[in-house]
Amino acid sequence: MNRRETCGNSYERAFEVVMGGERHVFDSFACAIHKMAPRCAHCGVPIIGHGVQSAQTMYCCAHCARQSGVTDLRDHA
Repeated sequence: MNRRETCGNSYERAFEVVMGGERHVFDSFACAIHKMAPRCAHCGVPIIGHGVQSAQTMYCCAHCARQSGVTDLRDHA
């Protein structure tokens, strides 16, 4: 069995996520999200959905982007 990346436990029902050529092993989606999801540049929340992006900066929503001075982004409505 492989050792989990976030908790260090061994679990037979683990799964792998490969991102950028690097292999990661988790036993739950919650752990994978905690470790791998991008974080909003304004509030720090993990971005699980689409989020919004300005240049290379990710935000969870247009409100957070506006709070950071980015005015040209809109949430989908």
